[in-house]
Amino acid sequence: MASVSQRIEELLLEHFSPRVLSVMDDSALHAGHAGARAGGESHFTVTVVSEKFVGLSAVARHRLVYDVLKPLMDEGLHALVIKAKTPDEDAA
Repeated sequence: MASVSQRIEELLLEHFSPRVLSVMDDSALHAGHAGARAGGESHFTVTVVSEKFVGLSAVARHRLVYDVLKPLMDEGLHALVIKAKTPDEDAA
């Protein structure tokens, strides 16, 4: 079975066709905190640069990412830091 980080990457690649995608597991930084799992893979930071974010507010971009990752949230993904940019914003 794929790791949570691999599943996050697969879903974001499929839905956003990003120019840049980074998935970082921050779980070790949250050991002992609420929502942390013994095996990790509960807290992540994702950076997604995609044309699909053009014209959308930051809130709308985050909602799109959360909608795509909802199945993982339902399975125990506890926290997610989202950096969602357009290609123009990434080039700045």
